[in-house]
Amino acid sequence: MIKIKNPTPEQLSKAASWLKAGCLVAFPTETVYGIGADASNENAVSRIYSVKGRPSNHPLIIHISSYKQVEKWARDIPDYAIKLAKEFWPGPLTLILKRNKLAKNFVTGGQDNVGLRVPNHLIALMLAKESEKFGIDGIAAPSANRFGAVSPTSAEAVEEELGKYLDEKDLIFDGGQSLIGVESTIVDCLGENPVVLRPGAVSMNMIGAITGLSPSLKPKDSQIRASGLLNSHYSPKAKVILNNTPKPGEGFLALAKVPTPKGAVRLASPSTVVEFCHVLYATLRFADQIGINVISVKLPEAGGLGDAIIDRLNRAKSNY
Repeated sequence: MIKIKNPTPEQLSKAASWLKAGCLVAFPTETVYGIGADASNENAVSRIYSVKGRPSNHPLIIHISSYKQVEKWARDIPDYAIKLAKEFWPGPLTLILKRNKLAKNFVTGGQDNVGLRVPNHLIALMLAKESEKFGIDGIAAPSANRFGAVSPTSAEAVEEELGKYLDEKDLIFDGGQSLIGVESTIVDCLGENPVVLRPGAVSMNMIGAITGLSPSLKPKDSQIRASGLLNSHYSPKAKVILNNTPKPGEGFLALAKVPTPKGAVRLASPSTVVEFCHVLYATLRFADQIGINVISVKLPEAGGLGDAIIDRLNRAKSNY
């Protein structure tokens, strides 16, 4: 495994050639760090599943350089999906679309749809563009962590999670801390109206404003599979408890305006919901590192990024 900070164009081109040869590359995005492979290379994609310990029927999101690449992977794209892509790409939005022939079962989890996004990070975009020069039309890249664990928002967290599973020619690109801190909003674009499968930085209100439609949340009986939808996910080793008063010695995470209960270990005091989102995963990891067994979290109010935080923490607590 090779770790490179702020890669040069030459190093990104070399990484693209290694992707073509079947290597894996971990890279930063504005949401979290991803672990990527040539999305058309079945052997390389299978290595992602192996490195992560991820079930083979769990689909991967394909990262592309621009909207121009969409029709290589998807077909019958609805007008509202085009509006969303033009408004929010590059950005923290994944669109679930009917798959084209290029999207094989090994990357879609056997479904007739595919998840696509254009990340808003210079390293990720340059890697995607350089990869196209080697005939790679998209990079399959889930979060760069073991399956079900806390997603990494730094290169150090990637190395901690996956370092021992990577080969000598696999790469980790260090582009600093991820700006947003939670994964992209996932929108099901298979029907007449958008359906939000996973909340993120692109909110329901933002989706409705751009499309002129009324987006809905994923119904409980939906059979669609996508990243991060399992009941238990994003889990630290510590037990996560929501909206309770922590006991002495237990960890505590809340907005700065919320006082620390007596004897609790204050893990972070974000001043805004945006900052809460940014530090969330790093804080959960920090609690594990210092041996905290229980983390009590005072949830922010619902709406916008608050919805994303609440979603992640509800899944994190389901590990117990």
